[in-house]
This record gives sequence, C-alpha cells and structure tokens, in this order.
Amino acid sequence: MIASGLTAARVRALKELSGRLGVRFRNMALLDQALTHTSYANEAVRRKVIHNERLEFLGDAVLELATSTYLFLHFPELPEGDLTKARASVVCEAALYRRAAEVSLGDYLLLGRGERVTGGDKRPSILADAFEAVIGALYLDQGWQAATDYVLDQLKEELVEVEHGHSIKDYKTMLQEVIQRHPGQRIVYELLAATGPDHAKVFKVAVRVNGLAYGVGTGRSKKAAEQSAAQQALSKFDFREGEGLGAKARRELAQA
Repeated sequence: MIASGLTAARVRALKELSGRLGVRFRNMALLDQALTHTSYANEAVRRKVIHNERLEFLGDAVLELATSTYLFLHFPELPEGDLTKARASVVCEAALYRRAAEVSLGDYLLLGRGERVTGGDKRPSILADAFEAVIGALYLDQGWQAATDYVLDQLKEELVEVEHGHSIKDYKTMLQEVIQRHPGQRIVYELLAATGPDHAKVFKVAVRVNGLAYGVGTGRSKKAAEQSAAQQALSKFDFREGEGLGAKARRELAQA
C-alpha cells in the first residue's frame, strides 16, 4: 500500500486513466473516489469506503455553471427559455456517456460484484454519473478555471450544435405543423445508416413527405439526425419563421 491508502497497482491504473482524460491529478484519492460506485462501497462497509455520489453532485453543479456561463456570454441574443433548452442538450446523459466511453472509464470503475456481472461497467447511466464525479474531483483538485476549461473542451461538439441552432429550435415540430396544414400529408423518418462504435455512432436519417425524400440529416443520435433532416426539408420548402411556406412549396403540397 502507499500513503494515500491506494495500492501501487491502483495508482498505476489511475495514472493511466489520467493520461486518457488529459488531466494530471495531484490527489489520486479524489479520482479513485470519483470511480467508486455505491455498489462497491456497500460491499466494503467495514473498510468505510466512500462512494462517488457526493462528487457526482458537485460535478453536476460545475457542469451546469460552466455551460450556463458559456452560453450566457456567447449567445447574448438568446432568451432564458432557449438558454435552458441549449444547456439541457449540452449537459445530457448521452454526451457524458460518450466522453466516458471514449476513455474506457468503465475499465477503471470500482463496482460491486453483482453490478459488475450485470454489465454495470458499460451502463450509460453509471458511466455518465462517474464522469460527472470526475469533473467534481477535478474541481476540488485543481480549482474552478481548470474544471471549466476541461468541461468546455469535452463538450465542444455539443456547443457547436447550439451555435448551429440544432439544440434550440425544434425543426421536427416546425415541419410537422407545416405539413399538418395540408390534409392528407404524411411524414416518415427513415434511418438510412448508423456507423461507428457504440460510443461514437453517427446516424443518417431521411425525412419523407408522401414517400418523397425532402431532407437527409446526420447526427450523433437519431434525434439529432432527424432534426437535421427536418431543417433541410424546411429549407427546401422555402419555409421562413413567421411567414410560413413559399408559394412553390404550397402548390407542391396541394398537388401531392
């Protein structure tokens, strides 16, 4: 054992993970705690092992404030409601799970025997929670600025989606409302492809109106791909918010 109470093997593993994370922790015990699931702590009651739920709570607060501050400063035109939608799309389980899976976080989790056997090291909710706990550990280890910089770097793809408007406007609902104004029209979203590993899949979706493809979109989730396809369809329909469809699109739908 070493001074921190961690075995030399555990310290080596934590250093390896630190390299994957791109963070050099000063206090490895904090990182170890961030990776300790309640199921493991419950099985080690006599050793008084501390699980990661408190660090998860702290990490969640850091994530929320870091992204809220970024969105507030970089999108001064957005009202409160859109800022809330954008933040929810950025700090979501799917995004945190992807980051955790990319660094194989599950390989370093301390799980109870039952949780390990049932695949807890690959369960999205557990991995996302552990990643939040790692953010909390980083905040305690190196302070607010280091934690903020790390959060924004890890969630840069999601922040780009906000910049493109995909996380704020519900293009699927907008398209549905437009099409429903013309009786007899039918919208179908068709999955064309899903490529890449589970933690980094890219989905390709087509949106069809009465069997004709009006838009094809891609995204890191089916929902994102459908939103992109709907946005493209609205563009082809010459749709403008507050104005509705262009004359050509109205004639086309009327004749369909």
